[in-house]
Amino acid sequence: MPIKYVPFIPEPIEGQAVLGNFNRILRYQGADEVSMTIQRGMPLYEVEKQETVGDNKDGNMVIRGECVSACAYLKEQGVKIDLVYIDPPFASGADYAKQVYIRRNPKVAEVIAQAEQELDIEDLKSFEEKMYGDIWDKEKYLSWMYENLMAIKSVMSETACIYVHLDYHVGHYVKILLDEIFGEDNFRNEITWVRTASHNDSTQNYSRVKDSIFFYSKSENYQFNIQYKPYTEEYIASEWTKAPSGRYYKFENMLDPQNKMAAYDFHGTVARWRTSPDKFEELWNAPQTEVPNSHGRIRLGKDGKPIKRCRIVFMDELPGVPINDNWDDIAYVAGRAAESVNYSTQKPESLLERILKSSSNPGMVVADFFGGSGVTAAVANKLGRRFIHCDIGLNSIQTARDRLKADGAEFDVLEIKDGVQLFRNPVQTMDKIKSLIPGLRNEDSLDSFWEGAITDSHLGTVPVYVPNLMDSSTKLLDTVLINRIIHQAIPDLDASIKKVIVYYIDITSEEEICKFIAADDSTTVQIELRDLKSVLDDVVIGDEAEFHTEEVSEGMFPEFRVTIDRFISDRVLGKIMEYNNKCLLNTKKAFTPLQISEEGLEVIEFLSLDCTAADGEWHSDSEIKIDKKGFVIRNGQKTKNFWDGTIHSDKKPLRLKIRNICGDETICEV
Repeated sequence: MPIKYVPFIPEPIEGQAVLGNFNRILRYQGADEVSMTIQRGMPLYEVEKQETVGDNKDGNMVIRGECVSACAYLKEQGVKIDLVYIDPPFASGADYAKQVYIRRNPKVAEVIAQAEQELDIEDLKSFEEKMYGDIWDKEKYLSWMYENLMAIKSVMSETACIYVHLDYHVGHYVKILLDEIFGEDNFRNEITWVRTASHNDSTQNYSRVKDSIFFYSKSENYQFNIQYKPYTEEYIASEWTKAPSGRYYKFENMLDPQNKMAAYDFHGTVARWRTSPDKFEELWNAPQTEVPNSHGRIRLGKDGKPIKRCRIVFMDELPGVPINDNWDDIAYVAGRAAESVNYSTQKPESLLERILKSSSNPGMVVADFFGGSGVTAAVANKLGRRFIHCDIGLNSIQTARDRLKADGAEFDVLEIKDGVQLFRNPVQTMDKIKSLIPGLRNEDSLDSFWEGAITDSHLGTVPVYVPNLMDSSTKLLDTVLINRIIHQAIPDLDASIKKVIVYYIDITSEEEICKFIAADDSTTVQIELRDLKSVLDDVVIGDEAEFHTEEVSEGMFPEFRVTIDRFISDRVLGKIMEYNNKCLLNTKKAFTPLQISEEGLEVIEFLSLDCTAADGEWHSDSEIKIDKKGFVIRNGQKTKNFWDGTIHSDKKPLRLKIRNICGDETICEV
């Protein structure tokens, strides 16, 4: 349970009338619950440091946990963020999967003749594993987004900006929330990112090729650096003239566009000029140019006097075309792109580079609370910004951690101890929960709020509520959720129902919830609370590794080698069996089942040795990652060597960490 609750913001929420209007328009049912949540505050949990990479003097963080809990921790630590970019779920109804590749068997790697030969993706053995489902009820999504945005605002500096990346599914609704939270006056732009040129997959409507990025500042004073892009050849040909020296020039209108300046005579021409006489004289007295009929940087008419479009501008003295809010020059990350990290929602580095350069300076703190592939942190590190990467998914943390390590970044890996660490993959856990809860069965007569029901010989049908592990808003059982159960879910049940069972992962206080239930006399239905952790404990099954260590010193310096003899991952084997069975049933073509050798080394993705400490936070003194083609990435450096089943270190190893291809990590004493 939380240590305490941290206030979102000290002052009242601004613009509540706007939100009330918004709620009525949508018949929005979550308004009261959101208000109660905001009044309660952000849950602050214990935070455990998992690993320190480098010295990390800048305090960079990679945090596994939910946005609100992470913000509670940051606020408690006094951390202020200068720029936020978030790419939250789009409520698109889509399922996102990770392509899981089986590695080469290192026992036969030495007999592969051409180690540097690149194989086609189709030649690699792989299966998909669902990462998360972007399936939301609209009201729940908006309540969740409101809470997250309020939490993010609470840790932003007064000069900070936020960019919220969405698409057509909910972007227009979230825009209203952003107006509510940050104020309509602090709206800066709706940026349109044309992520691809065209699609040929739509016959009933225009192809959808763009996302929206909403840009807000927290106050009137905020950081913004104008960015430019090069002139196109078409623009140069149409607007610029080439001088004999090869330089391009054009003429600029010098009249006051608003007619507010007093007219004056400038070398024989009287007009309302847009600049002062002194600055105009500087242009007149500038070194002579090779432009015909000119004096200094001023163009002259046939009568030898300055004309309206008189200022001479050279293209090589200008930074380029100021970037507007239509970004059509940044391509999405294709599967074979060099920067691809095999993450389904990965955004291009050039997109984040533009945002970070526009709204931050070196040394500032940049945060992404739905960090995904780690692109924001990676770009921040390359541009000399400090970074905070946060995500609920273990795969995101591992992907970002490996990516940053390869880039030479220094950071701490932190985990919020809020119960989420009980499960490694919430999708698989949800699929198994019904079989893990004794007697639970589907019940068509019940609303979807209930996971199912059990049958009791004395009480009859007993509806069962189970929090959706893929929806963080239902994880914590508090008075807000129990109030919804009492006043919305139970009244919809048949009158014969005498009892319901409510499972929870985390709870504010069981005593507080029981008192709340007892004090509410609106229902006679008995509510039994059960801790889901007792069920989930049976889901998390660790992998097993057999290995041996030996000192293989040659010369003056010692070297240690750890050889993996056998690796057993029941979860990965189960996924492979599930994939094989599905393909055998559904395919119309000949199908060769995926097979793993007796040693099982093909399902290992990453190994790390800790030679510093036998317990506590991890120190990766030596590590290797095996990419999907079997090549070794040693301590962040790519090689063209196949993995041989070993990992080496200069110091005696104390612990070994092994990560399987689905992302589960196992730590063994050496």
